[in-house]
Amino acid sequence: MEGQQEQQNKARVVTVDSVESWDSYFTRATNQGCPIVVHFTASWCMPSVAMNPFFEELASSYPDVLFLTVDVDELKEVATRMEIKAMPTFLLLRNGAQVDKLVGANPEEIKKRIDSFVQSSRVYVA
Repeated sequence: MEGQQEQQNKARVVTVDSVESWDSYFTRATNQGCPIVVHFTASWCMPSVAMNPFFEELASSYPDVLFLTVDVDELKEVATRMEIKAMPTFLLLRNGAQVDKLVGANPEEIKKRIDSFVQSSRVYVA
């Protein structure tokens, strides 16, 4: 039980449990200029479930990015709004707009795209 509690404390992935919380996280991150990475998942989709530990690992590597998980069966409205057709789908959002979308469980490609996304999010002033 203690190990489970520690795991929850370490996890930087936020599970979105309502349309209201989606709107709140999305608006707050957009207003603060914080990039967002969203994992659209389903409990019955084994490739999606298999990506959860990897997604949590990524989240701990990028402290300046908001990592969200959305279960498409629980939040159909959000999945429809974001045009999610298959699981897993990973969306990369900046300033309220979709920058990239990756469908499928491909850890190397997801990491590469997030690396690129985070690098392009950083603004350097000369």
